[in-house]
Amino acid sequence: MLIEHQSKRPNIDPTAYVAPTAVICGDVAIGPHTHVLFGAVIEAHGAPVRIGAQCVVRENLNIRSTSRNAVEIGDNVLIGPLCSLKGCIVADECFLATGVNQGAVIRRRTEVRIDGVVHVRSVLPPNSLVPIKWMAVGDPAEMFPPDKHEKIDAVLAKMNFAEEVYGLQRQSGIGVDMDMKKVTQREASGLADHRDDREL
Repeated sequence: MLIEHQSKRPNIDPTAYVAPTAVICGDVAIGPHTHVLFGAVIEAHGAPVRIGAQCVVRENLNIRSTSRNAVEIGDNVLIGPLCSLKGCIVADECFLATGVNQGAVIRRRTEVRIDGVVHVRSVLPPNSLVPIKWMAVGDPAEMFPPDKHEKIDAVLAKMNFAEEVYGLQRQSGIGVDMDMKKVTQREASGLADHRDDREL
């Protein structure tokens, strides 16, 4: 389903294939010979989404730009089922089986395996590998296994997740480190800009 958002229509190359149950919304460009499969949702929220040539976008995943971060995906990239890519840059010939967060940059011929995470503002150099369930954090990214929470948190504090994703200052203390009233208010207000979207 193609959806026009605020007069911005998706731009899909005629040689690309988009499955009938995929949703493409707003300022999205899909390059030649790229396949977007069933249940995929690709949405532009403020900044554009650009997907290159001969990519494979698997089933039931979400690719979304934000008001601050575009999504740029190079050529010959495979994005696996159930992935979540938000406001990030992915260079050519990458294999992604998992999540990539805002402001992250993944350089050429990098693989992020199942349940691996590339965190906010993290930068992976070319030919990197994020193992299953590991986390890449920092610029340049360091790799951490899932049992190293304290070390991951120390690096994340410098990356400032709250500011990058929600435009808020990180709060100290236990539990959630953000003002959730402000987070939910901003998110709900930003999502409301889709109320006037229409199917093409």
